[in-house]
Formats: sequence, C-alpha cells, structure tokens
Amino acid sequence: MAQQLREKILSAIIDKSSLKQRVFDNTFSVFGELKDALLEMASEIDDALDGKLDRRVRIEYRDRGKFEAQLQVAADLLIVRMHTDVFNFDSNHIIWQNEYVQSDKANSYCGIIDIYDFLSDSFKFNRSADEGYLIGRIFINREKMFFVEGKRQTLVRAMSFGKEPISRENLVTILETAINYALNFDLLTPPYEENKRVTVEQFNTKMDNSKFVTGKRLDYDFNVDDI
Repeated sequence: MAQQLREKILSAIIDKSSLKQRVFDNTFSVFGELKDALLEMASEIDDALDGKLDRRVRIEYRDRGKFEAQLQVAADLLIVRMHTDVFNFDSNHIIWQNEYVQSDKANSYCGIIDIYDFLSDSFKFNRSADEGYLIGRIFINREKMFFVEGKRQTLVRAMSFGKEPISRENLVTILETAINYALNFDLLTPPYEENKRVTVEQFNTKMDNSKFVTGKRLDYDFNVDDI
C-alpha cells in the first residue's frame, strides 16, 4: 500500500511538473513576442506622430526585465507583466463549459500575461498610493491556445478557447485594444466631499505625493462589466 502511494506521488510530480513547465515555456515565449510587438508599435506610433505633438508628449517603450515591459502613451503607462506561476480555474469559471477543456483537463492549465493601465505621472512623481487598473489578461496553455479577458477584449473569449493558437497578429490586436481603451479611460475629478479637508502634514510633505491618491475613476467603481 505504501509503495503504491509512493508511486502515485512520483507519477503526479512527473506529470504535473512537466505540464506546468511546458505552459511556462509557452507563456514566456509568447511574452517575448509581445515585447517585440510593443517595441515595434512604439516606434511606429512615434514615427506617425512626429511633428504633430508637443515634444513633451512621450511615446516610449521600456523593457523592465524578463517578466515586465512598459509602454508610455502620452499620460498613460501600460504595464505588461507575465506571472511566473501556472494557474487553473475555480469550479465556477465558464472555462469548464468549453469542449476543448472538457476533453482534457490538462488543457485548462494556463500561464497569464496581465496588462495594467496607470497614470504615467504616478511613477514620475513617485505617488505610491495611486491606483492602476487591470484592463486585460491573456491566458496561454500547453498547446499555445489562448483566450483573453479584459476591457473591450473580444478577440477570443473563454468559450472559444482551443480554436486557434496565439499569433503575432493576435498580440497586436490585444495590445491595440488595450491602448485604445486606456486612452479613452479618462481621469475624472474626485468628489468634492472627499477632498474638502486636508491636514497641515499633507501640505508640509507635499513632495510625498502619495498623500493624495489619484486614479482614473476615483468616484466610480471599476466594474468588470465586459470582462
């Protein structure tokens, strides 16, 4: 009995580790392609806007290491980050209604690439309490099949998972959708009642801008209405 249990443990380690490593490798490969696409897009957008904008308006790509990249587009800073872990889904997720996943549970294990939208000034002025928003995320599995969740991200939803592997063209569409959403996701004035009183300390330490929280929707809930 003990030997059977030990063999079951060893088999589980081999199978699950191999599966997760393959998912990680695929996600890392896709993330590399995504960074290349971001760099190319930044160059193309910058060239197209040459002479049409104030020189202080920046279109800039920044490589932040193996698992993060940034694209500054005017006042917005998109941060794209690959998670180093591999995930599965909770029992209530719609993915379990997908025939591709039902045919083999191993297909459900995914790596994740997140797309966040921040105000570029939040980092420029070190406003550590400012808020960013998750506006998109890409799921990639062992076969490089993918689906997308996020604001206006309709390219491949969960129920279409397994129909096509991710491609450079797909990545460009996902990134352009995220950029377009960020540019139209405006900064709104915070409610008067929340800001009518401030302390002397807040003004004496005004260089520490984290005392005043800034976000694009301070007076609205950021709902996942289209995720």
